[in-house]
Amino acid sequence: MPIDNDYFKNRQQNKNNSNNNGGGGNYQPPFEPPEFFKNFGKKAGFIYAIIIIVAILFIFKPFVIIESGQVGIKVTAGKYEDRPLNPGFHLYFPVVQQVIVVDTKVRLINYASIETSGSGGFDRSIKLNPAINILDARGLPVSIELTVQYRLTAAGAPVTIATWGRGWEDKIVNPVVRNIVRNVVGGFNAEELPTRRNEIATMIENGIRTEIESLKDKPVSVESVQLREIVLPQKIKDQIERVQIANQEAQRVRYEVQRAKQEAEKKAALAKGEADKNRIEAQGRADAVTIEAKAQAAANKSIAASLTSNLLKMQQIQVQGKFNEALRENKDAKIFLTPGGSTPNIWVDTKNKSRDTAINQ
Repeated sequence: MPIDNDYFKNRQQNKNNSNNNGGGGNYQPPFEPPEFFKNFGKKAGFIYAIIIIVAILFIFKPFVIIESGQVGIKVTAGKYEDRPLNPGFHLYFPVVQQVIVVDTKVRLINYASIETSGSGGFDRSIKLNPAINILDARGLPVSIELTVQYRLTAAGAPVTIATWGRGWEDKIVNPVVRNIVRNVVGGFNAEELPTRRNEIATMIENGIRTEIESLKDKPVSVESVQLREIVLPQKIKDQIERVQIANQEAQRVRYEVQRAKQEAEKKAALAKGEADKNRIEAQGRADAVTIEAKAQAAANKSIAASLTSNLLKMQQIQVQGKFNEALRENKDAKIFLTPGGSTPNIWVDTKNKSRDTAINQ
């Protein structure tokens, strides 16, 4: 709106009148507005246009900034565009278009009982669901607690949101997880679950991953599935505890038996070793005697073979010569010879009267 300048015109007119009347030195010039205000009337329309545009930008906000880990889905007149908006600055027409920002970072679903479930806080990427209650192969109730990590596929996000809606997690992930867990765990008896935990965890993860990622256009990618807890009925826990105690006692008895057996085998081995030692020593002594006897027999045989008649005559002559020498030294001695022998057996010194008397008698 242009500014009313009548005031300034009147001031200028009064100034001119004063000059004409010879007003003198007390005259003061009227107030002069800045140059900006003099030209404001000409620029007012442009300034108002800028203000209106800025107001529209802040009110309607025809732009969106998409952060990392997110994608934008542009909806034009209710139709989802197939190509997602990547992180960055994007413009759109607020009246006919809308941009839906969805998170593509890793998200979690915790299936936990009331006692173990904690608050998810303000992190919307973490969902808390009740533990999965199942009946085992015999109809006993079992509770399964696990955590599923997954993410929305960025390239297929527009189709996923258009097909499943913004509650896609409860339509894609949650039903599949509960169905797979029931099918897997329901095929086991409750007593088997703790001992076959690793096998069951692998079967659950493979089943969930295969079924979710086999959906058309692969809307969701499964990162991991962790089996955290298998909650059994109290009577099953007591039974498993009794079985474990019995197994421990059986293992202790087997250990004692094995130990006693090892001790007996050790003693038997020592006794056998001692017996073998004694037998070997006795055999050695017997072999030594046998060898010595054989050697003596061989020596005797060799000696007997060497005793010829000429050798015996020569030895007889030698012995006879020794007796002759002895008789020369003791002429009163008597010599007794065995019949047919060539060598005297006994010779007696007759200088001993008592012995001589005893012999003569």
